[in-house]
Amino acid sequence: MAEKKQPVKKERAKKFEIKTIKEGAWGVANIYSTVNNTIIHITDITGSETVSKCTGGMITNKDRDQGGPFPAMQAATRAAQEAIEKGIIGVNIRVRGKGGHHKKAPGAGAQPSIRALARSGLRIGLIEDVTPIPSDVTKRPGGRRGRRV
Repeated sequence: MAEKKQPVKKERAKKFEIKTIKEGAWGVANIYSTVNNTIIHITDITGSETVSKCTGGMITNKDRDQGGPFPAMQAATRAAQEAIEKGIIGVNIRVRGKGGHHKKAPGAGAQPSIRALARSGLRIGLIEDVTPIPSDVTKRPGGRRGRRV
């Protein structure tokens, strides 16, 4: 009798892998954006220890460009890369403007820096505005007759 050969089954390579949840810590990204500068300061979740810090002034040497969108994006990318190297996987974002008697809206670098943090690989938790707004009418600086130029 002739033996029939059984076809050999080839094992296929898996087309997908189950992603495991990365182990790592979360942090807080404090973005202080004014007309003149943008400061990105990433801390641990309690806010007591600095993980990384970068400003628009560290990116450009032109004073008029420090508060602009492009240096803010570059500063956020640099701060995020440094934070990722230290084990931060996600951040909660706190955006702050000048506040008080000054403008309550953050500067031009706030939105691009948030976008750059998201693109750099950090997961984004919640985004909140923490601009200080006075609850009473406080006296503006300058005196009774105003600022004399």
